[in-house]
Amino acid sequence: MKSIIIFFSVLLFLCKAVIAQHQQHIISNDDLNFLKKLTKDVMDSSRIYPGQVIASSLKNNTHGTLIRPGGRDDYPSFWIRDYAMSLETGMVSPKEQLHMLLITAATQCNQTWITKNGSIIPYGSIADHIRITDSLPIYFPGTYDYVEQGNKIYGMMPPLCDEFYFVHMASYYVASSGNSNILFREINGMRLIDRLEIAFSMPPSRTDNGIVHTDSSFRAVDFGFRDAIEITGDLCLSSILKYKAATELSQLFKKLKNKKKAKKYEQLAQQIKSALPVLFCNKKGMLQASNGQSNQPDVWATALAVYYGILEGDALKKACRVLSEAYANGTLAYKGNIRHILTTDDYNEKTAWQVTNVEKNRYQNGAYWGTATGWVCFAIAKENHQQGRQLAKEYITDLRENDFRKGGSYGAPYECFYPPEYKQNPLYLATVACPYIVFKSLF
Repeated sequence: MKSIIIFFSVLLFLCKAVIAQHQQHIISNDDLNFLKKLTKDVMDSSRIYPGQVIASSLKNNTHGTLIRPGGRDDYPSFWIRDYAMSLETGMVSPKEQLHMLLITAATQCNQTWITKNGSIIPYGSIADHIRITDSLPIYFPGTYDYVEQGNKIYGMMPPLCDEFYFVHMASYYVASSGNSNILFREINGMRLIDRLEIAFSMPPSRTDNGIVHTDSSFRAVDFGFRDAIEITGDLCLSSILKYKAATELSQLFKKLKNKKKAKKYEQLAQQIKSALPVLFCNKKGMLQASNGQSNQPDVWATALAVYYGILEGDALKKACRVLSEAYANGTLAYKGNIRHILTTDDYNEKTAWQVTNVEKNRYQNGAYWGTATGWVCFAIAKENHQQGRQLAKEYITDLRENDFRKGGSYGAPYECFYPPEYKQNPLYLATVACPYIVFKSLF
């Protein structure tokens, strides 16, 4: 009798443990499997195989597979940032990773130069995107023209994020392939590990705390997912990416048994982590995009800082609470997709961000994006788990309803949209890859 009681007690304990674990998940197994399959299908649609022709006449002449930001004919180039943000899905083979890592390294700027339009491309810069026909690097958004690239609309320096994503590409490849020897491989006469360090040091930064900085005289885009927005001063989101890259460089140097450099980057990461909430947290708990132009409370930066573990203690609680409250009052999300800034933080009735050439509630100036949904769900769930689950469910429901695999006019995942009819760029990879990475990490 005693053994039976013990058996059922253990069984009850295990059942409670399973239920508790299930309650911690932001989405169900069924929804996660749906998102996994959708992400894989979008990823497959985004691949450009060697010799494949896309957009009617553009042939992949790079002798390897490339992954563009989405399927169909939007964004017909290899974008470093979008690809790097999809890596942790686990859906890119080591062989594919290696090809894209090496072509990114090979197109790194090897000498500072001034473009025809007066922009500067500093030594060590990483391309914004790379043309598939001739592997020429385009360091600035808004064009595919190598000669005409670089103008004031998209900054006078390349975006200050691709350098950090280059580090992430190398870090992930080493971790997933087990091949740390690649760090010593010479690309155009320079070792990969040296290229990573040069790229990391390219974005202008404060000497006292490592925070990335830009100003109006030679403004650079802080993050490519808002390259149409003019943001100046100390930059929050770029610095979050720099923190992540510093931790990855530290880990790479540990693998190489270089304790001195491993410690250097570990200390720099800690320095940035300490500075971020002090410099950017407002009274409500949101991180502001900058301390200069367009210094508005930044939903994406706040949620990403929570996800990366940068915010702690009181700062963490306040950030999660303010996002939870914004979700509850309808100023944050629509159908599970996320605005860059809350509707209550719009600069005025004509524009969401302070300075942009984009119409309000279109594209990066107020439309809703799925890219940040996972980060926001993660942050909100820390304050109110049910809200996190609800937001995730709204996101999945919209994807199910508008799934591109239904054919015809269906196109989800879209890059962004705004009610009632505005939708931009179907089969957009980051819209599903980034949330999937977050959701699967919680299982």
